[in-house]
Amino acid sequence: MANTKHRENTVLENQTDKPKPPSLYKVMLLNDDYTPMEFVVEVIQRFFNKTREQATQIMLKVHTEGAGICGVYPHGIAETKVNQVLGHAREHHHPLQCAMEEV
Repeated sequence: MANTKHRENTVLENQTDKPKPPSLYKVMLLNDDYTPMEFVVEVIQRFFNKTREQATQIMLKVHTEGAGICGVYPHGIAETKVNQVLGHAREHHHPLQCAMEEV
């Protein structure tokens, strides 16, 4: 038999399949005509741990291309970040949208 070892009348199959890593999700901000650019920069810095320069670059991508990726995370973390951003935007009466998409 290929890929087997015998030990005390027990056949052990070699494990060739490694556990699949968890799916990753990109978290994106979506452009709108109402949320101030400065607020978007602050959100990116606060919730995605980006420098002011990185946050400004992402905000400009959102503004010019309609969406910008703020980070890539496992499902639970991505979902939490989306909810945090949406909640924060609503508290400040901004229509900023945040979404996640499997990579």
